[in-house]
Amino acid sequence: MWLVFLKELKELLRDRKTLFFMIALPVALFPLIIGIASYIGVQAVKDVQSRTLSFAVIGAEFSPNLLQKLTDVEQFELVSLPDDIVDDEAIKAYIKAGNLDFVVAVPNNYSNDVLTVGQVALRVFLNDAGLNMVNQRLTDIVDEIAKANQDVAFAGLQLNSTQQKGLLEPIVIETVNVADNRENWGEKIGGFFPYIIFILCLQGAMLPATDLGAGEKERGTLETLLISPIERYKLVMGKFFTIAFAGVTSALITVVSIAVWGLILSQGMAIEVVTDFMASIGVIDFVLIFLMLVPVVAMFASVLLSLSIYARSFKEAQGYMTPIVLVVIVPVLIAMMPGIELKGIWAWIPLTNVALAIKELIKGTMDYMQLFAIFASTAIIAGALISFCIYWFKQEKVLFR
Repeated sequence: MWLVFLKELKELLRDRKTLFFMIALPVALFPLIIGIASYIGVQAVKDVQSRTLSFAVIGAEFSPNLLQKLTDVEQFELVSLPDDIVDDEAIKAYIKAGNLDFVVAVPNNYSNDVLTVGQVALRVFLNDAGLNMVNQRLTDIVDEIAKANQDVAFAGLQLNSTQQKGLLEPIVIETVNVADNRENWGEKIGGFFPYIIFILCLQGAMLPATDLGAGEKERGTLETLLISPIERYKLVMGKFFTIAFAGVTSALITVVSIAVWGLILSQGMAIEVVTDFMASIGVIDFVLIFLMLVPVVAMFASVLLSLSIYARSFKEAQGYMTPIVLVVIVPVLIAMMPGIELKGIWAWIPLTNVALAIKELIKGTMDYMQLFAIFASTAIIAGALISFCIYWFKQEKVLFR
């Protein structure tokens, strides 16, 4: 069995395409994609912030100070509405046609005297389907005017700062979070971590699984391997361990690569936060996370090898394996949903229970006694799938279909 494993592993490492997907792709391409996406996102926001927006004001005679504030903004360009634009529907159609970016409608009761008129409602017409940040820019301007109006009103009422705060917010809620920093961060990213790991393990195992089954059929080397003096189950287990090793290696390399690049590209407090969070997770928890992945990878490897053995060609095997990604994603996405916890029926659903257990380990809130049940149930499923794979490999009608 181990001779088969070493033989398949050597062939795997000689294949440049496999090495690229296992090592070069995670180390260079994935971080590069993330970096490019982040750069494009930042540039898109900058472009929107610097783009000049055209606007019109209805009822400008009621709010000269607001009009002045808007025209003072360098990225705002005041235009006049056509005479036939007189109702809301016409304004909506005019904006939707791309003739201008937004319209501010000022009511006739607009005044800076807060005590007299009370609250004033400004209506803003805009096409908010795209990224334009109109609301953010207008909010900054309106908040500045509102703050000045408040100060004048408070001065007229002769209220001190304490009374002003009490008038604006009579009751405030002070939250005392009993969760520590690790639990807070673990809740935010703990559900996403298994998603990444599972997909990477699956993707890393797909290429070698396709090659070790359907690939051998296409090359005509499967017959030679079958007539060798090695028992069938040892052949299967040798191939199985090769696929599992490739899946785990690809996942570990990718995660380490992303972590290293993240630390390199981060600055200041970002490094401190990441470092503190990672330091709060004990070595035992990391080991347990890895051990929880062992039966999961075994499940992936056995299913992929069974499909590859059944397929007539490399292309057919890829077609069978592609839907497996969806089968893996759904249980992990369930574990990411709010309110889903490692209790009740969720502790028995394959993949979902492992994802929830990894999340609890990252948070530091794991009931370690539950790990035995989860690991045992997952190992039983993995063992059953491996047994089926061995049975499948012994069927001549499957091997030579």
